[in-house]
Amino acid sequence: MQPSEITEILNRPISRELLARDVARLAYVAKDGTPRAIPIAFAWNGSEIVMCTPTNAPKLTALRHNPAVALTIDTEVHPPQILLVRGLAELDVVEGIPDEYLEANSTYAMPPEQRVEWEAEVRSLYREMVRIVVTPTWAKLIDFETTLPSAVEELLRERDERGHL
Repeated sequence: MQPSEITEILNRPISRELLARDVARLAYVAKDGTPRAIPIAFAWNGSEIVMCTPTNAPKLTALRHNPAVALTIDTEVHPPQILLVRGLAELDVVEGIPDEYLEANSTYAMPPEQRVEWEAEVRSLYREMVRIVVTPTWAKLIDFETTLPSAVEELLRERDERGHL
């Protein structure tokens, strides 16, 4: 997939709304070769999806071994809106709390004084964190109005070729 195609998909209004959400599902291959899919908070910076995790998270060993990942960001309504993204995870150990971690968790509603307490607790817990940075190398938006899953698109094409409506 060409970078311009990825940019066009990610700049669509529905994609922008999905990229403004706070939780994605990250899929990767664990060290034992089995698949994993986990919910994780994320922030979109306009060109990368950034997730943050503790330095002792098991997923880091797996991502160092095989950085290929897939992400799903979707809605909970019917029909769902779904943004699928693939890329390679780059790991960046940083001191303290990355801005993206605070940004990804900023959408959770809590009173200002609770937010201050939460942030102080987070800062006391993590001396360093790992930023998992994914630059999309492939993307697909499925909104069930203008775009469909590829298998459904194929079935529709086959039906139309047969001449049935």
